[in-house]
Amino acid sequence: MSEGQSPPINLTNQFLIAMPGMSDGHFAGAVVYMCEHNDKGALGLVINKPIEINLQNLFERVDLTLERADLATRPVYFGGPVQTGRGFVLHDRLDEEGGHYNASLKIPGGLEMTTSRDVLEALSEGAGPDRVFITLGYSGWSAGQLEDELGRNGWLTVEAEPTIIFDTPVEQRYDKALSLLGVDRHFLMAEAGHA
Repeated sequence: MSEGQSPPINLTNQFLIAMPGMSDGHFAGAVVYMCEHNDKGALGLVINKPIEINLQNLFERVDLTLERADLATRPVYFGGPVQTGRGFVLHDRLDEEGGHYNASLKIPGGLEMTTSRDVLEALSEGAGPDRVFITLGYSGWSAGQLEDELGRNGWLTVEAEPTIIFDTPVEQRYDKALSLLGVDRHFLMAEAGHA
C-alpha cells in the first residue's frame, strides 16, 4: 500500500443504506445486503423492493410446484439491475453435514447466496433452507466503483442483521437498518453541508 492510500474496505455481510440524495432510481431508498466485496468489485441484493410476482408465480414460471405453503404468497424482490431474468436465493447457511447447493456463495460471517436450480427444487419438495429471500437480478459494482460512491456520501454502511431480511416487514426495513446505526431518517440530509 502506498503512502496516503487508505486500506481496502470489505463490506461483505453488511448493509448498504442509500442516502436520501441517491439519484439512481434503482437504489433510491434501498437497503442492499452485500454478498461479496473485494478488489474486483462488489455484489449485493436489494432487500426492500418487492416486485409484482410472488414465489408461487415464480415457481410456476420455472415448471416447479411449491410445496411450502409458508412461502407461496411471499413476494419476489428486485435484487438489482444486473441479470434481472436470473434468480438469486439468499438463505441461512446450511450445516456442513447438510451439504450445499451447486452454485452457492458462502458469505463470511453471514448467509449463503445460491443461484442454482437445486435450491428451488428442494423448496418445491417441501425441504430446503428454513429462511429464504428470493430476488430477480442483483446489484453489482466494478472495481473501485462502490468505494467511489461511498466517498461521495451515497451510502451508509452497517453490519447486517439477518432478521431485517427475513422477519421485518418490507416497509420497515430501511428504518430498521438505519436504527442499527442509531440514525433516524429525518436527521439525514440529501447533501452534506459545507461551512
